Amino acid sequence: MAHSGTDTALDSIACTAGGRISADHPAYALACLGLIFTAVSASAQERPRARDIGVAPGVFAPGVNNAITDVAGVRVGHATVDQGDRVRTGVTAIIPHPGNAYLSRVPAAVHVGNAFGKLVGSTQIVELGELETPILLTCTLCVWKAADALTEWMLGQPGMERVRSINPVVGETNDGGLNDIRSRPISAEDVRRALDGARDGPVEEGSVGAGRGTVAFGWKGGIGTSSRKLPAARGAHTVGVLVQSNYGGVLQMGGAPVGRELGQYAYKNETSPERGDGSVMIVVATDAPLSDRNLQRLAARAMLGIGRTGASGSNGSGDYVIAFSTATEVRRAWDARRHTTTELSNDQASALFEAAIEATEEAAYNSILRATAVTGNGRTVEAIDIEKVKEVLAKYRPQ
Repeated sequence: MAHSGTDTALDSIACTAGGRISADHPAYALACLGLIFTAVSASAQERPRARDIGVAPGVFAPGVNNAITDVAGVRVGHATVDQGDRVRTGVTAIIPHPGNAYLSRVPAAVHVGNAFGKLVGSTQIVELGELETPILLTCTLCVWKAADALTEWMLGQPGMERVRSINPVVGETNDGGLNDIRSRPISAEDVRRALDGARDGPVEEGSVGAGRGTVAFGWKGGIGTSSRKLPAARGAHTVGVLVQSNYGGVLQMGGAPVGRELGQYAYKNETSPERGDGSVMIVVATDAPLSDRNLQRLAARAMLGIGRTGASGSNGSGDYVIAFSTATEVRRAWDARRHTTTELSNDQASALFEAAIEATEEAAYNSILRATAVTGNGRTVEAIDIEKVKEVLAKYRPQ
């Protein structure tokens, strides 16, 4: 079983004399670091992000990494799972802050765009307005295995010895085209790798983690992320978004009709089987002190960003948004009898709404542009042709 190109390469690191470097040798660690840096750098050079080709939605500037991890404390980890020629799937973990998510809970909300999906843990978030675990994304038939593994991982954390109830949160999209989804291939070890490997800084995008087997608008989809940093006059808060794209419609980028120009879109003709089915999972993080009520409003705006990409919102599309705030002013101790919070007023939320729309739109583009072609389960899904996309953008760019 192979998990990722980096994992496989680490298994074959050799010293200059031709022999293998043992895992406890100092040179091994240096070689690993060099290999990881090279792999990430090479990947970044192969496929551009939206801004690299002139697509920069909205009016607000992105954060340093243009990623959900620009919200301080948020970390992202992937476990990409390839098995033989049939399994192409994975797990993506979003951890809200460096502490214990159960003992120090963040306010959270869920917005449902279309409920043809399985979002484990959503009803308790709706009822209590808080998140008590990291968020996992995976494939449809793996959500319950992932939830069980997340529960086990959480119960093993320090301070959890007396916990008797926990609400794991796991979202999904259906990658059954490229992945032998009926085998339910995700293991507890895969979940632990995603959680334990979660990091801040740049986030790997495209055909990785939970995006390994996804398809968007007929091209390879995947994981994408983006962020917006509000100016000081608007509060200087950050909004970050991560998307697992597996949905369809009529793709447009920055208003340019990319799908129509490239001849691949839903309802292309009277007999076309393509109708924009699929799903999208969206995670929105912010450091703005918002209540769960205003986080629900923030989550709803993310669907407007997905709409800007040309999504059909079809009957068969499971479209969900989870939003949370990392602000200490609204954090909730698990055993507190009372919560004293300071939150932004309704009137101060408008700029955050705009930021969420912009970051969601760009994250979706990044998930498609960064994705590489994948072959699995007897099928190949090609990555979108970057040069052709550039031609369409140039054609419709205002002069």
